Amino acid sequence: MTSGISGTSRTSRATRSAAAFMVLAAGAAGCGGDTTGGAPRPGRTSSPAASASPTPPPGPPGALPRPGEVGRIPRPTDGLPPVISSIPTRRKVVFLTIDDGWEQDPGFITQVRDRRIPITAFVTRDAVEARGATDPTAQGGRFVGAGKWGYMRDLRDAGATVENHTLTHPNLITLGYGGQKAEICGTSALIRRHLGNRPTLFRPPFGNQNILTRRAAKACGIDALLLWTATVQPGGKIAYQVPDKKLRPGDVLLLHFRPDLSRDFRILVNKIKRRGFELGNLDAYLKAATR
Repeated sequence: MTSGISGTSRTSRATRSAAAFMVLAAGAAGCGGDTTGGAPRPGRTSSPAASASPTPPPGPPGALPRPGEVGRIPRPTDGLPPVISSIPTRRKVVFLTIDDGWEQDPGFITQVRDRRIPITAFVTRDAVEARGATDPTAQGGRFVGAGKWGYMRDLRDAGATVENHTLTHPNLITLGYGGQKAEICGTSALIRRHLGNRPTLFRPPFGNQNILTRRAAKACGIDALLLWTATVQPGGKIAYQVPDKKLRPGDVLLLHFRPDLSRDFRILVNKIKRRGFELGNLDAYLKAATR
């Protein structure tokens, strides 16, 4: 903090009387001992310059749970991570998630940051690093900027949460315990290396999982497996998994990093809000539901 008393404005005149000097010295001592070693001129009232209050860091993006709002998700009796597909709440709030990591569109990050949109990304190594076979549904595999962990750091810094979706996007139920553990723990290690955080959520590719998946996830430090209740298609269209084809409180929506992500994301967010739903902070709601 900058002192409100400037050292360059002090007067050190040789002709100042000893009595005046003693008065000033006593005054300085009464103020707690100015470490700058100076004092204000006699006859002038000195007050510290007003310092601007630091801007508090913004809170987490998205709607946060109200007291008593969220129902409890029971802990499995086997002690393994629960498998969750929606949040138990009656509030009109839904949760956005996005998978893989191929399309690295800076416009998407801009929306997440500037509109403070809560979203959780479940990433695979092969998508983020542009390895292996590309997403066949994505316009022949032509992606913007694929191949950089820096994009995920920027997305994290914009307010998103980055979680685990395996290394290579396999159908996990075709693998044994060791293979599943390698996929999950390997991805957690990469995320920690590049982003500094240890993932606590895991999304199994295709939603396929078994008891070995949950055991492997627990061994890798995962708290819960998260599935979804609706998917988002090109053009921001919502593909519902319920007969009435409507959003419901607590729904978890699944997007993918695909071409036209910025446009489709804008359409989706505006559609959700027009229908009277808020976008919830998934981390806060999960903590409330699994307390």
